[in-house]
Amino acid sequence: MKILLANKFYYRRGGDCIYMLNLEQLLKQHGHEVAVFSMEYPENLDSPWKKYWPKNMSKLAAFTRPFGDAEVRRKWTILLDDFKPDVVHLNNIHTQLSPVIAEIAHSRGIRVVWTLHDTKLVCPCYTCTRDGKWCEECFTDKKAVIKHKCMPGNIPGAIIGWREILKWNKDRLQACTDKFLPPSQFLADTMVKGGYSAEKMQVLCNFIDVSKVQNPSLKKDDYYVFLGRVNSVKGVPTLCKAASQLPYKLIVIGGGELLPELQSQYKDCANIEFIGQKNWDEFRPILEGARFMVLPAEWSENNPLTVIESQSLGTPVLGARIGGIPELICESERAAAGKNDTAQNAGENGVANGMTFVSGDVEDLKAKIEQMFAAEFDYASIAKAAQARYNAEAYYERLMKVYCG
Repeated sequence: MKILLANKFYYRRGGDCIYMLNLEQLLKQHGHEVAVFSMEYPENLDSPWKKYWPKNMSKLAAFTRPFGDAEVRRKWTILLDDFKPDVVHLNNIHTQLSPVIAEIAHSRGIRVVWTLHDTKLVCPCYTCTRDGKWCEECFTDKKAVIKHKCMPGNIPGAIIGWREILKWNKDRLQACTDKFLPPSQFLADTMVKGGYSAEKMQVLCNFIDVSKVQNPSLKKDDYYVFLGRVNSVKGVPTLCKAASQLPYKLIVIGGGELLPELQSQYKDCANIEFIGQKNWDEFRPILEGARFMVLPAEWSENNPLTVIESQSLGTPVLGARIGGIPELICESERAAAGKNDTAQNAGENGVANGMTFVSGDVEDLKAKIEQMFAAEFDYASIAKAAQARYNAEAYYERLMKVYCG
């Protein structure tokens, strides 16, 4: 089968990029021909397909690219002509590539599937949050993004976001997409609340290449880690505030816009260490040696790969009770009961693999960090259960059924 993957970036930037890179490898391992469509960007990995990619966005392109500009249309069409895919698999494409590529592929009779990594299709600013709280106003009033100035760039950015959601509305996107693949039940439910058809949704939890996590060291040291983008929606400022008031060592792995500011703010705090962006081989031993990983998200995380990676190495997770995060965490009470709160919840395997706390609440976060250090976990069972649940081969079989319709 010939499969064309599309994502706005082509390097290990965030969960959407990591997912697509892993998927590309998985499909190739099974003998499929795989092409990639992305945007030129300085940090991209090398690719034989980069000659087809549109240029990095300029400030001027920000006013045209979200609506499907001439360069994207032309280069995408050439790639379709040259590669002739059986399936187009979209990921994070808004703004830098735009959904025009879905329409062009669909018009040629190509099957289009779309893995959803956030709530962009129902919320112009991706997060369904405003002033730190969940917001669904744009589900019914598209001008809410202008009224509340939700987008970067104040009013000009909000107007672009408003025009974008009007053009790429649910009817238009559903007409050119055969199947949406939300990785969490939370995101599937949010899409339906935003007006999308439940029949168009198929939940496929993210996967991991279990060969990367074989034989983890189950020896834990007295520190905990954050792994991800260092920004406000990930809750890193809240985490640092809590960590600075506790005696435990926190290692922050990742880069992001707030990294310099937080490094300066906590330069005299001996128990917070910022080590910057690391690749898998560099951060794996740190992650598997941690007592736990903390994900203090303050926006609706969908199906974070950092949780999956941590658990697959036998490292428990302390996660904010928001978005799809609770679906991946089984707290001790549910494990003891042998049941789960939702169909996707990790409690189905009866293995306690972490705790949750109230998103954005420093005091609850501090209390749960202390509880995580005091708790006893079966690290080997956490790794075994996670590797079985997130196995790439099981994911591949389900995905092939989607590809074949």
